[in-house]
Amino acid sequence: MKQEPYDPLRLCVYATVALLAWLLGPWAVLGFAALGFAGYWKARRAGLTRSKCFLRDTRLVLAYLGLLGLAALAAIIL
Repeated sequence: MKQEPYDPLRLCVYATVALLAWLLGPWAVLGFAALGFAGYWKARRAGLTRSKCFLRDTRLVLAYLGLLGLAALAAIIL
């Protein structure tokens, strides 16, 4: 059976997220940070303590996303 070639879908997703962040500025950062925070909050409440994210510990990921959201909010206000 022939093996399927590697599909670098993540790179397309990353480029799309970067484009949205570039076009929408801090609003996009705030939106993605809030979405990520909500997702990790729900996962942590369900028992997830280790993530595939670079930071690994979900508490660190939540802190990171919270700080991103606050920074974006500050940029919007200022």
